[in-house]
Amino acid sequence: MVDTPFPKLKLTVNKVEGHCYHGYKIGDELILEDFTHPPKHFCLGLAHALFPVIYALSFGSCFPFRDNQRSLLVTCPDGGKLEFKAEILDKGSKVQVIPKDANFKGPNPKKMVIEVVKSKGKCTFGYKVGDKWETVGLKCIPGFCGAAFHCAFPALFALNFGAKFFFMENPDSIDTVTCPDGGNIVFKVARIE
Repeated sequence: MVDTPFPKLKLTVNKVEGHCYHGYKIGDELILEDFTHPPKHFCLGLAHALFPVIYALSFGSCFPFRDNQRSLLVTCPDGGKLEFKAEILDKGSKVQVIPKDANFKGPNPKKMVIEVVKSKGKCTFGYKVGDKWETVGLKCIPGFCGAAFHCAFPALFALNFGAKFFFMENPDSIDTVTCPDGGNIVFKVARIE
């Protein structure tokens, strides 16, 4: 049993177009104990594509264009062979449902800021405490370190769709996004209302 404050997630295979090395079939259901614990022998390609989605759902993101705002479709990164529906489960292991937003008029990208909040060593890009970058929605930041953006993307994705980080002083931000190159730089990602 996993000791976690995060909800369980359900993945359902919706579509298969080609050979899946893991043998997933339409209708297969996978239950994740939380966004940090995939099932044994889980496809790492899928995990890579899926992570921002299940991270966002776990922190309360809603997708107003979906029939169930607490779900999202994720495509296999290996040629789009499979499509999975990711859903959040409540404490009773039932799928959480928030009906589609009837007032949804299209994308509403949020303004976000990435800021260096800690530095403990040399950064190839020369980033230092206090450096800041702004972006809107899920747009890449020109010239920004790709490895750092890769690590910040799940937070940007989650915040863009309304996530709240309940354990942060400001729940509209997370200040633990860490550079994968030795952890020398730590970023804060914040939604600016």
